[in-house]
Amino acid sequence: MEMKEKKDLTSATPYELALAAVDALYGKQGFDLKLYHVEDQTIITDYYVICTGRSTTHIKALADEACYRLEEGGVNAAHVEGHDTGTWILLDFGSVIAHIFSREDRDYYKLERLMNEGTEVDITEHLAELDRIAKGE
Repeated sequence: MEMKEKKDLTSATPYELALAAVDALYGKQGFDLKLYHVEDQTIITDYYVICTGRSTTHIKALADEACYRLEEGGVNAAHVEGHDTGTWILLDFGSVIAHIFSREDRDYYKLERLMNEGTEVDITEHLAELDRIAKGE
């Protein structure tokens, strides 16, 4: 279920950029996707996108897809960490940082527990809309 709609992201808000990353990861079957608004917790970024992949190959494919889709929209990753190991890949898009984990690393590092209460953005409806689009509804 890949979402292939090309969007110009050069003037996107941080939230729109975060949703573009969510779209790319969800379209490549990343699971347990979470979006956190962390602007008040850190000066380094506005949003964290966190997801899990099924294997190192899948995790690398998720990272490559997110980079490709955002680059296609005019936004390049400033930094990529962990691509060679493929168990936790960090993609730094400035106002958005995406963390793509193996299940084991996500359970071990528990990045979500560092988030302040109320920072999770409910993307349930957004993901449901992506499903509807993929089904042609």
